[in-house]
Amino acid sequence: MTDAPAYRIWPPVALGVPLLIGVGITAAAGDPVTWPVGAARGAGLVLVVVFALWNGWALWLMGRHRTALLPGGATRTILDRGPFGLSRNPLYLGLIVLVVALALLWPSFWAVVSVPVGVAALWWGAILPEERYLRAKFGAEYAAYCARVRRWL
Repeated sequence: MTDAPAYRIWPPVALGVPLLIGVGITAAAGDPVTWPVGAARGAGLVLVVVFALWNGWALWLMGRHRTALLPGGATRTILDRGPFGLSRNPLYLGLIVLVVALALLWPSFWAVVSVPVGVAALWWGAILPEERYLRAKFGAEYAAYCARVRRWL
């Protein structure tokens, strides 16, 4: 077994492609609703800050425990503190928050409604293969972690 998950889709691509398609549709055809642009952009900025703090915290813990920082790297240990004690996928959760933030900053209705498509692609393309890898590598330790911590929140 290779000491890395065998992704079907790299996580930023899974979420980024639907975002870009949504923004493209907005640019080409417009949105079916009128956005309160100031409120959308304000919410987008708040979500960018949430993303930076949340993912920064998770990456700091990963670096501190010398485990892979980039998707697809080898996992050295099961982290269960900080954001990893709240979500089994804190970096992916943060990436979803960032995608929503970018859709609001544009603002693009189509990009916002495409987020569930990106989440489904992320789940199928990255999360399921990663969970398979972690189960094979850590066995009962990973199973116990899954029993304690939800996938999202």
